[in-house]
Amino acid sequence: MTTPTPTRSDAPMAELLIDRYLPHYDVGLVEHTLAEADLATTWQALYGLDLAQVHTPLMDAAMSVRVLPARVAARLGRGAQPEAPTRLPLGGGGPPMQGWLSLGEIAEREIALGAVGRFWRPDIQWYDVTAMTPDAFASFSESGWGRIAANFTVLPYTPSRTLLTYEVRTATADPDAARRFARYWTVIRPFVGHIMRAALATVRADAEPRAGR
Repeated sequence: MTTPTPTRSDAPMAELLIDRYLPHYDVGLVEHTLAEADLATTWQALYGLDLAQVHTPLMDAAMSVRVLPARVAARLGRGAQPEAPTRLPLGGGGPPMQGWLSLGEIAEREIALGAVGRFWRPDIQWYDVTAMTPDAFASFSESGWGRIAANFTVLPYTPSRTLLTYEVRTATADPDAARRFARYWTVIRPFVGHIMRAALATVRADAEPRAGR
């Protein structure tokens, strides 16, 4: 019996935006799902994703616990009462939520976002990235802060199926911040994975009916 000779493509892979703006990182997490929809349809569903509409019981409970310190502080007169955003649009090149900036989009391939903060604190402190560019994000190195880069990508699996991926990377600027974040990440990692899978499931659930699946 003749064994087929494996073939490979010599075409170079396009650089991902997340690799351009945060190539080196402390921790990362990647989740995948397979949508029963073609690439263009899956991209449309991804582009229209509203992160504020991604819900699961565990996710909602985790978010409530996460903002509890800020709510207590507000009742004690030490800050404003946190308000849940009504819309967190992913596509369009703009920031989907306060504290985040767009790292760019590649049509029918990738949407990337970035943020800077002290996210290991009970009450997250976000760095003002309003005037920050993607290149400034890439070179940011102020002590005591960390950077998060996240992206969604789509790749054709078959003509009628699409591989949808969500990746998150985090890098800190100094050893003390790295230690603080490492302790925080040990606790929060399962919840982050759950939220990422919920977002991918939301996109898949939107794409497949559009494709007639």
